[in-house]
Amino acid sequence: MSNSDTMANRWTRFQNRLYARLSQRRKAVTGFVGEPEPRTVGSFARGRQLVAGNLLFAGYLVEAQDTGLWDVVAPSTGFDNERHGFAWLDDLAAVGDMRAREKAQRWVWGWIDAHGRGQGPGWAPDLTGRRVMRWINHAIFLLRGADEKQSRAFFRSLAQQTWFLSKRWQAATPGLPRFEALAGLVQAGLALEGLEQLADPALRALARECEKQIDQHGGIPTRNPEELLEVFTLLAWTSAALSDLGRGTPGAQANAIKRMAPTLRSLRHSDGALARFHGGGRGVEGRLDQALANSGVRPQHATGLAMGYARLYAARTSVIVDANVPPKGAASYNAHASTLAFELTSGRRPLIVNCGSGESFGSEWRRAGRATPSHSTLCLDGFSSARLAAPAPGTEFEALVDAPQEVPVEFEEAFEGTRFMVGHDGYAKVFGLTHARTFELRFDGRELTGEDILLTATEKAKRQFDRALDASGLNGVGFDIRFHLHPDVDAAIDLGGAAVSMALKSGEIWVFRHDGVGKLTVEPSVYLEKGRLKPRATKQIVLSGRAMEYATRVRWTLSKAQDTAYAVRDLHRDEPEFD
Repeated sequence: MSNSDTMANRWTRFQNRLYARLSQRRKAVTGFVGEPEPRTVGSFARGRQLVAGNLLFAGYLVEAQDTGLWDVVAPSTGFDNERHGFAWLDDLAAVGDMRAREKAQRWVWGWIDAHGRGQGPGWAPDLTGRRVMRWINHAIFLLRGADEKQSRAFFRSLAQQTWFLSKRWQAATPGLPRFEALAGLVQAGLALEGLEQLADPALRALARECEKQIDQHGGIPTRNPEELLEVFTLLAWTSAALSDLGRGTPGAQANAIKRMAPTLRSLRHSDGALARFHGGGRGVEGRLDQALANSGVRPQHATGLAMGYARLYAARTSVIVDANVPPKGAASYNAHASTLAFELTSGRRPLIVNCGSGESFGSEWRRAGRATPSHSTLCLDGFSSARLAAPAPGTEFEALVDAPQEVPVEFEEAFEGTRFMVGHDGYAKVFGLTHARTFELRFDGRELTGEDILLTATEKAKRQFDRALDASGLNGVGFDIRFHLHPDVDAAIDLGGAAVSMALKSGEIWVFRHDGVGKLTVEPSVYLEKGRLKPRATKQIVLSGRAMEYATRVRWTLSKAQDTAYAVRDLHRDEPEFD
């Protein structure tokens, strides 16, 4: 880490503390322009855990039945960020009873007492924006039964945090953190009496960020589907707040929402959850549907790639493929080496998945989750298709380097379904091999046919492959094609090792078969997801072999063998399906 970067980071933190303390000079606002309504969706189960004193933030569980939230020593930076961001307030509001309200009130006014004068790590623009939105959303819930002194403290703190945002939103990192800061500032300016003058400049800044950060196809630089949802949700909330006051949404923001909605629909599996790529999870349950409904953007048929992903869909079966180069530059610090990886969901049941982001389980799990072997794709000789470099100056995370430079794609109609062809050159530099992949999903959704090809595309590539072959003692270059399974899937390899049967909880049976090239095994794997104390154990299908020639071809199929039980068990539920 260079001295200049260290000084820059220190200077940013110093300015945040300075403006946090200067905010104490702001006068309290008198109240709300209109009665605020909650726009955020919380989890009843998590809320009950919080009421019981079980604090689960960023993968750490702290039992604090008799300890105040702000008296707990944070076990990690992520834990601190989550509690200071106040997203947990959604969960307590989802419970909504007297005990939940009393705990929420105690923790909110506890923050005002402990940190309201400008102390602590919570005075960062993105955390402040997140916190202000929750306080406004749940103000009626929080202020019920509060006395005059508590109400004055609440509104004074909101005024101080809003002024802080007006001065420091530009210090937030471009992308989701800056959208959080600006959305908080806009909603506070619209909701709080006496701060209306802060809303319009913030709206203009938000419109500029929409033009800078959201491309013409409705994507963002990080290519993280869950992060795209978070940005979309913030813009939808802001538009709803403007509509409540009889105001229209600025053109740049409205256009960004229109571009993002079809992209998000393309990144959604048949169970309504998002594909898990580049550090993103499935998304908070209900948030995507709520945001799409609030946006007013009508569903439309999308063609081609969406934010670099291909989606194949037929009769309750969805397949989503990472079909582009990984994020570059500053956006690559959370990127995964997942090019050509795919996920498959049947109805409401995920079948093939990626391991996911291990960020909440520590740095080692984070690194492991970003590597190619943690994704459902081909891996050469244990190498990732992109390499993790040492942390850049001023950062703690590794960027992706030596990533694929070209990822050609092609869609076409096949005789029995839709075919998608894609390839990448991430292994060409070391092994001289290009990985090409073909997916064909049948019209009835009952079978996905796949083909993985390793080939030398040029004479130079052939010479590089020859050198790799010599280095292996003419034993060939090893490859593993991995298919990570969701933890709810019960998998068993058939006698003879020719196929793997997979039973879903719905009663469906899927079968994996291959053309005999390579060795088929079922091995341990993990499923990494936020909100859990440790990774979940699961399994993966691994098809292993060695590339000995200039072209190696492996064919495989995933086919549905049975779904009678599904019809009895799941089809009559009231849960919707998504396509």
